[in-house]
Amino acid sequence: MKKFPLLSIYFVILASFCLPLSAQLPPHAQFANKSFVPAEIKEFMNFYPDIEYSAIFDKEQNDWKIDMTADLYFERTKKPKTKKTATFYWADGRLLPKEELPNKENYWVLQYEYENKLRDPKTYTAEEIEQIKEFGSAENRKSEGGTPMFFFDFLYSAQSQKIIEDHIIKTKFLGKATRIHERIWTPLKNVEKKILAQKDTPEIKAFLANLKSCDAYHWREIVQTSRKSFHSYGIAVDILPKRLNRKAIYWSWEKDRLGDKWMLVPLEKRWMPPAEVRKIFEEEGFIWGGYWVIFDNMHFEYHPELIKMSN
Repeated sequence: MKKFPLLSIYFVILASFCLPLSAQLPPHAQFANKSFVPAEIKEFMNFYPDIEYSAIFDKEQNDWKIDMTADLYFERTKKPKTKKTATFYWADGRLLPKEELPNKENYWVLQYEYENKLRDPKTYTAEEIEQIKEFGSAENRKSEGGTPMFFFDFLYSAQSQKIIEDHIIKTKFLGKATRIHERIWTPLKNVEKKILAQKDTPEIKAFLANLKSCDAYHWREIVQTSRKSFHSYGIAVDILPKRLNRKAIYWSWEKDRLGDKWMLVPLEKRWMPPAEVRKIFEEEGFIWGGYWVIFDNMHFEYHPELIKMSN
């Protein structure tokens, strides 16, 4: 997977859609005192307070070994109290199993700067356009590496479709039937409550009236890759309007229509949920795909560990 330094933060995409180009977390060699768990590890784990963890420095691997324990089910599901466990190595913020440490450089860090600002495509240089074009190519997207999914497989019990579907629940979001992972039920309901509290404001009223569906869980791979989509975890929600009014909403559809000029679609010709809706989602730990260069304007994804990085 190639890196494109010129595009800086605008290439930062989670979820398996793009290579985060933010600064890497400090390497293990820089951890001066190996008797105390580094702040970077504590900070990351704070976003998942229900996970019990312990970390010790493994001299043989020259890395922090992190043992995790969590309830297999959430309390609201009223299922038997069963624990799940996993062991990862910090690997500069990648959380890898021991056997993947030799392949560390193939993976991206899990926590990077989520840039929640729109960049006008008119500002792209010719060189940047070529880099975006290459990045969105089928060949590049099929390359190995990407987001390491090992921690998320543990967190969401996503080792297989059969296993995770024991954690997928039916619910309604903004009046639309959907299926989500039990872990995001509370933050998604908080989003709904906040949006509905402003349902009489003109922008949100129009947004709700034009809402067609809110699809979340779908066990599948990311287009043109062999990696699981975060829809497979039930933590990504696609909000589709009834009418696009000829506006673009997803980069790949525009690539099929426009060819190599898909990234130049002006911001005013892209469908977007209201700014207040985007803000509410972010307040509850969701990132928005419309900020990605490979834009996905219908897409919201639960990643509380990234939201703080944008502050």
